[in-house]
Amino acid sequence: MKQTLLNLSILFSLFFAAEAAAQHQFPLYPEGKIPNSKSVKDAEEHKADALVDSLTFNVSVPTLTAFIPQNASNGTAVIICPGGGYHVLLTKREGSDAARAFNKLGITAFVLKYRLPNDKTMEDKTIGPLQDVQQAIKMVRGHAKKWGLDPGKIGIMGYSAGGHLASLAGTHFNDPKMENKDNTSLRPDFMLLINPVISFTDGIGHRGSRDNYLGSGPSPEKVTYYSSELQVSKETPPTFLVHSDADQVVPVANSLEFYQALKSKGVPAGLHIYAKGEHGFLTAPSFDEWFGRCIYWMRSMSFL
Repeated sequence: MKQTLLNLSILFSLFFAAEAAAQHQFPLYPEGKIPNSKSVKDAEEHKADALVDSLTFNVSVPTLTAFIPQNASNGTAVIICPGGGYHVLLTKREGSDAARAFNKLGITAFVLKYRLPNDKTMEDKTIGPLQDVQQAIKMVRGHAKKWGLDPGKIGIMGYSAGGHLASLAGTHFNDPKMENKDNTSLRPDFMLLINPVISFTDGIGHRGSRDNYLGSGPSPEKVTYYSSELQVSKETPPTFLVHSDADQVVPVANSLEFYQALKSKGVPAGLHIYAKGEHGFLTAPSFDEWFGRCIYWMRSMSFL
């Protein structure tokens, strides 16, 4: 264990000595043992896609990629969860592209490549992604001083199914699914949810994400636990949501229901709904348009 910690310390030291605006990927579980993981061959696969740039399949070895801006001036950090219906990850369009946009504003960003639920690679696929997002928050907050971050300004961003995972981080931080001996707070300080899947209910939930995460015919208890609009408390972090009323993949009701749940508990929240724009905002609105609203909200909430 001492040797492992020493190696990790050396890794971080080398990382921070690198050039400004550095990008570095490292294991999400530095100890080498991925919890809740079966001993199988890593079958991760990357494919180019004309519509969304790149796709990452069969993720069983989670990583965290840090994007450190040249002038990190505010101590704020955002952990980004790409979407993909818990079947694939859009690691560029909904990952590194957003991270670099944050960097231009002096904001440190981390892209989480979380495990995709799979009975072949996990003992219990229903907790794998949640373990990974909690571990990412633990790692970033635990090393906040080394990264020059404010441990009270660590937020999470998620797109589509990644928005669902981000919302789970904001509603289940008091229910750790991974080892946390230091009792590091697993609560994100704020959430940015982009056309998010929120619910796994039959009424408004995204069936594909639910089936990939929980399997077919999940129990009512599982559906309730993983429907974030039903898990909001007064401690849920302040949240900004952006969605399109024309979304034909994930109904805008997901964002509406979550916003209402937040307000009912007195949690500060912002919501912007576009009249036009497909799921993922592939053609409209532009990135600068909706991303600018996220940044405005962060400033208005004193996270920048």
